[in-house]
Amino acid sequence: MTGITLLDIQMVFALVLFIFGGISLITGIFILVVRSTGKEIRTLANQTTQLAKKGIAEDVAGLVGNASTLLSATNELIRTTAGIGVFLAILGFLLMVVAAWLVLSIQRADIVMLTSASIF
Repeated sequence: MTGITLLDIQMVFALVLFIFGGISLITGIFILVVRSTGKEIRTLANQTTQLAKKGIAEDVAGLVGNASTLLSATNELIRTTAGIGVFLAILGFLLMVVAAWLVLSIQRADIVMLTSASIF
């Protein structure tokens, strides 16, 4: 019966890091593509613009001010969503790079151990 070695634990850790990195990367790209340019946000921005135009045409200052505030909030929402998507994509990429580096360092250490064992 063979036990679980440190090498096995390190490889599982690298695999889990790589999987989490892939999930994070895909989620970040999904958020960037779908959420930041979603239909609801575009509809809200269009309706707010129409509301502001109506307020200007009918000379209602309060309506224009509220529409302006709503447009600012919508733009902030889009920027925040895009920022979250970029953060998740970069985090996923970094996790995948760390996992690859970990596997490569494990392989180098394994080669060094095999080489030193064959010398003796």
